[in-house]
Amino acid sequence: MKAFRWLIFFTLLFALTACSPGSDEPVVLYSGRSESLVAPIIEQFTEETGIQVEVRYGGTAEMAATILEEGANSPADLFWAQDPGGLGAVAAEGLFADLPAGLLDRVPANFRSPEGTWIGISGRARVVVYNTDMVSPGELPDDIQGFTDPAWSGRLGWAPTNGSFQVMVTAMRQFWGEDATRTWLEGILANDVVVYDNNTAIVAAVGAGEVEAGFVNHYYLYRFLAEQGESFPARNDFLPSGGPGSLVMVAGAGLLGSSDNQENALAFLDFLLGATAQTFFAEETFEYPVIAGVALPPELPALNALTSPEIDLADLDDLAGTIELLQSTGALP
Repeated sequence: MKAFRWLIFFTLLFALTACSPGSDEPVVLYSGRSESLVAPIIEQFTEETGIQVEVRYGGTAEMAATILEEGANSPADLFWAQDPGGLGAVAAEGLFADLPAGLLDRVPANFRSPEGTWIGISGRARVVVYNTDMVSPGELPDDIQGFTDPAWSGRLGWAPTNGSFQVMVTAMRQFWGEDATRTWLEGILANDVVVYDNNTAIVAAVGAGEVEAGFVNHYYLYRFLAEQGESFPARNDFLPSGGPGSLVMVAGAGLLGSSDNQENALAFLDFLLGATAQTFFAEETFEYPVIAGVALPPELPALNALTSPEIDLADLDDLAGTIELLQSTGALP
């Protein structure tokens, strides 16, 4: 009889464990980060934990808009964005859950939401990439405003549809105001800037001499150097002015309040902020780790060596206003 009671106990315990929320359910991730960048670390998470991740890839703005449209009915557990603008748009609608303090405390305050609704996963700096055969470092302006000089006519490339570019313009609006930002956009357009689809295309064009310089995130260049060697004729200029062209932003993630699999989703965030994933970002994608104690590749300058503007990344959420400005100037159709 006693053995029978123990059998019933363990049967019930197994049933409860098997049916516990999120115990064997896959994490549904909406990713504004490209598959080529993050798929390997997602696969490693599954290998180490056994938790599957179902990923829907798209642009950060696209994924944010989808979540806003789905609202509380979104099937997503997590939103991983390439920039704080998309995160801020979702947070402004109250769709994120509060993250645990123990998770938030692992990241510096300037790399997470002040309200604790999203957290930075990796850091990226805005830079000017330039062709070393066509431009000497001394020719480059200290501030991004300097590229409106007619001397740069026909020599520049940009990607106005890129989310990080749009966040930089949002930062311009914060620092300079609407009028000065409009003047900068119009000045670059007047310089017959060449339009590219993305940062990778800009770096490739700079290396090929199609344009002499372009506005990108820092890490794209390092992939070209890793593949083609130090002879690739392009380098980054980290603008020393401390203005919007020197912005350091984060790719970050938030937990949807509507998620019914928060335990596994938080396990994924915990993994992304661990040494394994942070080392992956530093060594494989050449991004900045957001936790202490992770070594940088020797070619990557330390974050504290950069002159970046002091700005609350949560204030960079007005992407709609930025897109409206880009459209009104003709930078976007």
